[in-house]
Amino acid sequence: MKKVITYSTLILCFFMSCNSQAQDWANLTKYKEANTNLSTPVKNENRIVFMGNSITEGWSNAMPSFFKDKPYINRGISGQTTPQMLLRFRQDVINLNPKVVVILAGTNDIAGNTGPTTLNEITDNIKSMAELAAKHNIKVVISSTLPAFDYPWAPNKDPNTKIPALNTMLKTYAKENNFIYLDYFSVMATKENGLQKKHSGDGVHPNKLGYQIMAPLAEEAIAKALKK
Repeated sequence: MKKVITYSTLILCFFMSCNSQAQDWANLTKYKEANTNLSTPVKNENRIVFMGNSITEGWSNAMPSFFKDKPYINRGISGQTTPQMLLRFRQDVINLNPKVVVILAGTNDIAGNTGPTTLNEITDNIKSMAELAAKHNIKVVISSTLPAFDYPWAPNKDPNTKIPALNTMLKTYAKENNFIYLDYFSVMATKENGLQKKHSGDGVHPNKLGYQIMAPLAEEAIAKALKK
């Protein structure tokens, strides 16, 4: 009987181990091939990496002209939270040798996509990404989290109060550490701290008009970062 239990335990552990190995929690494979095929920046190339979630990833589809013929690299992954981004930050940002990284994150954490979290924990993860970048001589742009009154897939998370609080923390951190703070929130929010209907179809993700509002703000922030 003991042998049967032992063998059963070993088999269970084996399958649990295999399942764990099969899980790519941070989606490290998504851009692995693209990163490998990416050439080293040429002299005087101002390579910019955009790190984020679906709001960043969707930018390339909704407004491809923003990335066309520019040294801009989109490394957004839909649904991701800050701990997932932090895990892939080295391969998807640092190893690409950009001059600037634009970090846009936090809304999926508040939605609870990978479990409960606090605003301090979200801020700490973004701080860690910024510190990693700065350590490798990459200029840092920290974006405000975009406004959202509620999440269609995760109701009653109070993003209309939590996002402004998170943005205050991010803005303070950016100022204290001489990073650029990119404020999308102020120009896109309603009085109730939701995303303006003309800028979004679902109240969370920007539409083409929303990205057209964001684009010049991002360009301005990047220009400031490059001058630092």
